[in-house]
Amino acid sequence: MSGTSTGIQARLHLRRADFVLDIDLQLPGSGVSALFGPSGCGKTSVLRAIAGLERAAGRVQVDGALWQDDATRQWLPTHRRRLGYVFQEASLFAHLNVRRNIEYGRRRLPAGQQRLALEQAVELLALAPLLARAPHTLSGGERQRVAIARALAASPQVLLMDEPLAALDGARKAEVLPYLERLQRTLDIPVIYVSHSPEEVARLATHLVLLQDGRVIGQGAPAELMSRHDLPLAHGDAAAALVHGHVLAWDERDHLLSVAFSGGVLHLAAALPRPPGQALRLRVLARDVSLARARPQGSTILNAVPARIEHIAAEAPGQALVTLDAGGTRLLARISQRSCRELGLASGDEVFAQVKSIALAD
Repeated sequence: MSGTSTGIQARLHLRRADFVLDIDLQLPGSGVSALFGPSGCGKTSVLRAIAGLERAAGRVQVDGALWQDDATRQWLPTHRRRLGYVFQEASLFAHLNVRRNIEYGRRRLPAGQQRLALEQAVELLALAPLLARAPHTLSGGERQRVAIARALAASPQVLLMDEPLAALDGARKAEVLPYLERLQRTLDIPVIYVSHSPEEVARLATHLVLLQDGRVIGQGAPAELMSRHDLPLAHGDAAAALVHGHVLAWDERDHLLSVAFSGGVLHLAAALPRPPGQALRLRVLARDVSLARARPQGSTILNAVPARIEHIAAEAPGQALVTLDAGGTRLLARISQRSCRELGLASGDEVFAQVKSIALAD
């Protein structure tokens, strides 16, 4: 698919008895914009208001089309908004097989508005072997892939996804995530993706919006927001930095990928090779990073990169969160306050960041 887009603007205000949503979003016209935050922060309300399923005050414009503008009393009902919506539960039509479920979204779509061929949706989500199957014979992951294909088959201007993996167990999530990554790389349909999973955000998001108590507390590049010590994603057990790099080499004997990034080279275990030059995103958990004053010798940890301490903050009792600059890439390290004190660490110090474990986020 190809085309140009003017992006998504959503200025929304919604008041309930115990909650107020007040946001002003400017989202890119391609890629995955993730809405992240704790339960009750307003993520789903934003999605429903953009879809017209919930009447919030304000203005919504998608790909140049005005869906709502209270100032000029314009309101486009949901059935006339060119959107695809994927819920937590697949909610397929039980009396229709997979093919007919996918075809359902195209029935009222004029031929001139069909931007995505049915066959392309089937191919992207590897559904060809399932087309004759009934929904009750599918696994949870298969049902959700069918639901995504049905939403795409309607050739939407925007795809709204409300925690589409939340109802799946770990194995089924691992099954569906690669397909979501494939959609992100292949389609130019903008996706607004609601999640409370840092792992999903790291793997899928090209733009990130952090919500708290109905308000935006940060938005921009995921790598920037995930490692900012003044924002919630940098804290807690799942705190991690997102590292952008490219494949330097593959060691077949040890099944190790060497990935170059702005701060040097990182080595990580990988089951399969990746071609040299391929761009990758790596997720480095703060708890898997330790610090040393000098380059470690005789260590089982393969990765030690020079870095400068930007900031040190108290974390959980007895722990400190250290923000590091490794050649222009930000890393996080969670260490004990005793280690911080005994090493005499302070902002501006040059150290070596030892990275014990790295996960591919692509």
